[in-house]
Amino acid sequence: MLALLVVLALGVSWADRASASAHYQKPKAKAAHAAGVRLTGAALHSDAAATQLTLRLSGAVAYKVYQLQGPVRVVVDLPATAATTNLQLPAAGGLISSLRAAPHAGLYRVVLQLRKPLTAAPTVLVSRVSSGYQLQLSLRDGAALAVAAATTTATPAAAHEDDDSAAPRTVRPAHMPTSRDIVVAVDAGHGGEDPGASGQSGTHEKDVVLAIARALAARINERPGMRAVLTRDADRLIDLRERMERARSSHADLFVSIHADAVRDRSIAGASVYTLSYRGASSEAAKRLADHENALVLKGGTSLANVDPALASVLLDVSQEANMGASVEAADEVLNSLDRVGAIRKRVVQHAAFVVLKSPDLPSMLVETAYISNPAEERKLRSSAYQAQLAAAIEGGIVSYFRSHPPDGTAYTARLR
Repeated sequence: MLALLVVLALGVSWADRASASAHYQKPKAKAAHAAGVRLTGAALHSDAAATQLTLRLSGAVAYKVYQLQGPVRVVVDLPATAATTNLQLPAAGGLISSLRAAPHAGLYRVVLQLRKPLTAAPTVLVSRVSSGYQLQLSLRDGAALAVAAATTTATPAAAHEDDDSAAPRTVRPAHMPTSRDIVVAVDAGHGGEDPGASGQSGTHEKDVVLAIARALAARINERPGMRAVLTRDADRLIDLRERMERARSSHADLFVSIHADAVRDRSIAGASVYTLSYRGASSEAAKRLADHENALVLKGGTSLANVDPALASVLLDVSQEANMGASVEAADEVLNSLDRVGAIRKRVVQHAAFVVLKSPDLPSMLVETAYISNPAEERKLRSSAYQAQLAAAIEGGIVSYFRSHPPDGTAYTARLR
């Protein structure tokens, strides 16, 4: 089941984030798991309320599904995939006005042009079949579904109780309603008995980053379609892994940890942004897989508790690779936005094994806003005006990222599209 299962666990919106920015390169040893996959067949079925496209594949592939406008269409990208020479596409029907497919930049792309915009997000179901794998993409007409529901008697649940041996699972996370806010977890570093770094004038990192985090959360909460969750909103110490889990339990779409760096050389100044290093991801994967008593549940509800260890390793690995790419894209937007506020210490996204960045299915970044060890930057960090400027810059980068990568099923997505 390999890569298909991990995208099943993450959801369409997380699959959309699988490509990394130019600053992140996947190690050569981690080649795509889906190399050499063939698209062997396609079928289309429609009724009054829905249209379903079925793609038959020779192997697992970390696919990507997204919507485009002008004209309205749904795109399915199949990395490292080619079609068989005798592939016949089905005739268009139902919600689909035309259907085409062709190789494109190292992947195989299927484009469904629609007769009208969808009123519900596409749903993807995956399952293993005798010939390989089957991907079913369902497009629903919300108005037609409502009519059908009002005129059709529901099948009793008991009728399906014995038929769950290999039931495919929806890509869309169960917690995600039709329209929801984008959730950003804002994490103020340190706290309580851990002051973090301290400036020459006695400024503590824990205090200034909490002020910046509060300002950032307030700005996010003022933006329609977005909501902030603070991992701490008081001067107290919270375990690093608990911060990460608080973000995941809030169903956050992005995790941003706020810090203020310090070094012995007080002349060094500027901001930098970090995402998880590949070595850090590998060590975290090993820890997660060894922790049977607290087995990881990936986004969407897929638990690795009872999964074969070899398969669980692949699932977690692919999940982290996609997540790391999304993290870098978001961090790059924030870094570019910070460049308009003050000095930048590192002009490309940096990578490190920070614990708070190790969630395998939540794009995460750590922002070093300034060097509190630099006297000039310490003075600025104490200023509420400068704290507000930093918060505005970080928010600007976050918004810019979500404009390009809006999570599926959000009110923000609907407004942008």
